[in-house]
Amino acid sequence: MIKINNLTFHYKQQKPVFENVSFQMNNGIYGLLGENGVGKTTLLHIISGLRFPKRGNCSVLGMESSFRNPDMLQQLYYLPEEFRVPGQSIKSFVKCNSVFYPHFSYEQFNRYLSDFHLDMDSNMKELSFGQKKKTLIAFAIAVNTPVTLLDEPTNGLDIPSKTQFRKVMASAFDEDKCIIISTHQVRDLENLIDPIIILDRNQVLLNNTVEEISRKLLFTYSTVKPEDALFSEQTMLGYTSVQENKYNEDSTLNIEALFNAVVTNKDKIKQLFNVK
Repeated sequence: MIKINNLTFHYKQQKPVFENVSFQMNNGIYGLLGENGVGKTTLLHIISGLRFPKRGNCSVLGMESSFRNPDMLQQLYYLPEEFRVPGQSIKSFVKCNSVFYPHFSYEQFNRYLSDFHLDMDSNMKELSFGQKKKTLIAFAIAVNTPVTLLDEPTNGLDIPSKTQFRKVMASAFDEDKCIIISTHQVRDLENLIDPIIILDRNQVLLNNTVEEISRKLLFTYSTVKPEDALFSEQTMLGYTSVQENKYNEDSTLNIEALFNAVVTNKDKIKQLFNVK
């Protein structure tokens, strides 16, 4: 669905955000992870055509993203982390904006709004930040675009709303969709995101499914720190660790531990996953 080919982008010539980066994303709920400043939001801007590559290209559904072709735009929805809402009711907002998306579903939107305990007649300006975000998340999912980009969607949501967000996302996903969620809140999205992309400066350290990651890496909890751990963190109950899965053992993915293992062992991870 999305193909990045030899992408180079920079704000300042001496500090490239991406340099000759190539990878692709197909169907799935992608978790886009990375430290601050590695270009997660910039990548979402490039995919949606809001920023243009200096060299290379990005194509979405076979169309160059920087051209912002109307056929592409009606099949892509981007919800930024920071946003402004109009001084109108939710009902009026939906009426004005849903016409741009041919597969928008009022039935789905009403259901999601109800799940988030929001009223269609509410004035969007008068909602709390979390309520505004839940309204826009409901709309972003109800447009039913093949490509959906969500930047830090769980920021500003309380614990019950985060739970409901996961349920809504899981129910809305099908095999014809590519949903990309850029986040620092990895614990909010445990058991939801798959595949996982981890960005570093000028490179992609990981772009793999949970199944592929679990074949290569072993996630353990033990009272003693493993000597060969790629990453280990002491907790009150012992050690949370990530090791190379040398004997095809089963384990449960810990995304936070995975991220720390990847960013502290970049060369080893690239070797394990055959990343060039």
